Amino acid sequence: MRGIAETPSYVVMQPTTLCNLDCAYCYLPWRAADRRMSVEVAEAVAAGVGDWAEAGRFSVVWHGGEPLAAGREHLAALMAPFPAGVEHHVQTNATLVDDAWCEFFLATGMRVSVSVDGPRERNGDRVNRGGQPAYDRIMRGIGVLRRHGIGFSALCVVPEPTPDRAVELYAYFLDLGCDVLGINIEEQEGVNARVNDHAAADVRGFWSALTAAWRRDPRLHLREIEWSLRYAAAVLDGDEDAVLPRQLDPIPTVAHDGAVILLSPELAGFSHPRYGDFSTGNVLATPLPELLRGAVATPWIAEFLTGVERCRSECAYFGFCGGAHAANRYFEIGRFDGTVTNHCRNSKMRLWEGVLDHVEEHEQPGPRTAARP
Repeated sequence: MRGIAETPSYVVMQPTTLCNLDCAYCYLPWRAADRRMSVEVAEAVAAGVGDWAEAGRFSVVWHGGEPLAAGREHLAALMAPFPAGVEHHVQTNATLVDDAWCEFFLATGMRVSVSVDGPRERNGDRVNRGGQPAYDRIMRGIGVLRRHGIGFSALCVVPEPTPDRAVELYAYFLDLGCDVLGINIEEQEGVNARVNDHAAADVRGFWSALTAAWRRDPRLHLREIEWSLRYAAAVLDGDEDAVLPRQLDPIPTVAHDGAVILLSPELAGFSHPRYGDFSTGNVLATPLPELLRGAVATPWIAEFLTGVERCRSECAYFGFCGGAHAANRYFEIGRFDGTVTNHCRNSKMRLWEGVLDHVEEHEQPGPRTAARP
């Protein structure tokens, strides 16, 4: 985990800034405006990913705003320039999903991930522009996906992590029918200024209870728990240094206007007197591979890499997480060379501790569990 790789595993594309919902925890600054990506931007990105797609699995993630708000014809036009070997994914709130969209997903092979936060009473933050609950529309869209036999992932934001909430959420998503579940404890970033400072025991208990629920009925791929257990197994095998990649994935995010923001999609649309607009350049002026090769010359990225080295030298959890995320540092601390954030505590440190709590509680006599920091 030294430096930034020049070859990403995926690129994030913003087909429109517009979202038809107005979720209370959303970080996006322009979600009420329909600023659409031009086909020229998509063509410029596609021209640069051919070698990456030939080298191995490569994905394009369409992420807004609400990507479906761009419309089927426009989204198809944006997808068309990409080579055949590229996988296309979409992150959607599902409120616009209908039979025609499902036919589109099937025809294009697009993989679908739905944002939903659990049972109706846990979706109070997910509302439309009139402040009305969006849950029924989300569920209607999910129902259409299921009727068409389209597998989907689910992404759940958790504002208040507690052990009871973990058990409730896992049971809900088992019934929902998703294949993969990702859990995001709410983050303080972008225009969302709500502080995510939770009691350590609650968060640790949340992850421990979620691990227990998953192990009782592991029909879902549970992103955070499975990653943690893979890392724990590597620690026990003395091979933990091989788990993280050798370099950070640059995660290039291409904004609607072609600006390229690396490492943290959440920085798109923001600017700062010291750091500028956080972009490394624009694909309409410079090919994407060239922008990645020059990434470390971007001042804020250089500052971020200094922070990563501080994490390496100061934090016992570094081998598990690889350093605090750039956007979390900026929006919580105001700088990129800081270290521990609430996001670190909630989604890295307490995650690792909670998984180990579960493992130790259920451990049979024998080899010791993975070492704690």
